[in-house]
Amino acid sequence: MAKVERFAFHVPSLEELAGVLQKGLKENFADAQVSVVDCPDLTQEPFKFPAKGICGKPRIADVGGVPYLIPLVQKEKVYDLNTVAKDIELPGAFILGAGAVSSKILGINAELIPIVQTKSEKKPAVNGSYVAQINPADKGCLLEKYSSKYTDCEFGLLANLYASEGKPGKVIEVKANGRTGELNFVSCLRQTLEKHYGEKPVGMGGTFIIQKGKAKIHIMPPEFSTCPLNTDEDVNNWLKFFEMKAPLICQPVIVSKDPGFDLRVEHTHCFSHHGEGGHYHQDTSPDSVQYLGYFQPAELLFRIDRPQETHLVGRD
Repeated sequence: MAKVERFAFHVPSLEELAGVLQKGLKENFADAQVSVVDCPDLTQEPFKFPAKGICGKPRIADVGGVPYLIPLVQKEKVYDLNTVAKDIELPGAFILGAGAVSSKILGINAELIPIVQTKSEKKPAVNGSYVAQINPADKGCLLEKYSSKYTDCEFGLLANLYASEGKPGKVIEVKANGRTGELNFVSCLRQTLEKHYGEKPVGMGGTFIIQKGKAKIHIMPPEFSTCPLNTDEDVNNWLKFFEMKAPLICQPVIVSKDPGFDLRVEHTHCFSHHGEGGHYHQDTSPDSVQYLGYFQPAELLFRIDRPQETHLVGRD
């Protein structure tokens, strides 16, 4: 059994959060509008998720961690999203986020874009996840639906997950166009929260679309590094970077400040319906970029299988 630690986030009202985020975004984007709205039906285009919303008992899970991937991989670190749902006291949870595939299942290393309605007593799991890997044919991006080849809900090494009952409800809608600052969209949201709430950690998750523009995205190579990756430079030389085009549908998990659990405070993976996806870094077309997102503050944090030996390399 993996060790599970639990923490209660500070949970501001949606109205308060909207005001805080709008102020922060306006320092980094030419135009930013944040409001409280009804969550759109996420089973519809362009999301096509297996649940309608991101509301109901919202929580964040940080599972495993980068130290299980680098400096050298620990392949035995394999997890299951159905088990995670139980660990976070929400069996049947709808889970979104960013993680790594189980190399035991796929036989390679790749980016996982988890989108799963986990199993409950009444229903089996619905796995809407995507996998982004390096295409062996042309070394480009190969994006596939997980369920087209696999029937499990496993992942490996690390994941940052936002979980809820998957219900409709009120959410924070964020529109941001024309990036004027250095920060990417997710870092701007997170740093805005950290600046405002300080020592009171706020967690947030959901989904956003890069509606226009292009973005810098990485995909991990299929082979794990046999040489230790000891610095961020080592990691960046190992990763494969791409410029990918909108629309990209992204799954961010954000914690404003680590309350001492060795968290990855922001992590975002994305997929598309045109065959591109992976780990989001930054838009590369600041003048034309358009973001549209739906977010919910989390009530609880669950830290699952925290690495005993840790470092801060490779957390971007």
